[in-house]
Amino acid sequence: MDWSFQLYSARNFQPWQNVLKTLGALGYAQVEGFGAVYEEPATFRAELDKNGLAMPSGHFGIDLLEQDFAKAAGIARTLGMKLIACPWLEPAERPTDAEGWRAFGRRLAAIGAKANDAGFDFAWHNHDFEFVPVGGVVPQRLILEAAPEVGWEMDVAWVIRGGSDPLHWIEEFGPRILAVHVKDIAPQGLATDEDGWSDVGHGTVDWAGLVTALRKNTPAKYFVMEHDNPADFERFASRSIAAAKTF
Repeated sequence: MDWSFQLYSARNFQPWQNVLKTLGALGYAQVEGFGAVYEEPATFRAELDKNGLAMPSGHFGIDLLEQDFAKAAGIARTLGMKLIACPWLEPAERPTDAEGWRAFGRRLAAIGAKANDAGFDFAWHNHDFEFVPVGGVVPQRLILEAAPEVGWEMDVAWVIRGGSDPLHWIEEFGPRILAVHVKDIAPQGLATDEDGWSDVGHGTVDWAGLVTALRKNTPAKYFVMEHDNPADFERFASRSIAAAKTF
């Protein structure tokens, strides 16, 4: 398996040239992009190529995707992406009822149609807020049902933090899961300086079992290491890929 690395995890450990060199040396084959690396796509692509890295997936904000999809598609093509993922909805913009979440799903469906027409896969990337019930229904379900052609980039650890069982979602919506964020949760009370996240394979998430379930039930091509706030990016990257190779 080719393991990917979400570059957001290394945003505080610049310059990017050194980050990419480290990731290539550690054995990563892929990285996942986010907004901060899109300013000069051709230059960044050259750095990827130099370090033997591909960027098959990337995160793009919903504002750019809705207001200037052509710009997002141009960035994605330059960097070699196959999958465009929308990762976030600001708290003030989050619906407060079921119909609002269905309407949001329809917004994603409209973006997804443009992406598919342009030759890309498209997915929504979850956090925990999509698993807080609204009117007795979980918003993530409303999103997926309102946008049946949109894929899902499943952030497993955020599903858990949202109070849900990821195995249930993998079994029910497996065919929709196109990519996975591989993130781990520290034991209660530990790693408070790192927002309670852990290096993959060193926390409480059963990643060995989850990888087996994901391989069995989903078409996911991209397994993306992520830590939202590591104190040491190289420690996280090296320990995580070493653990992942045992899954």
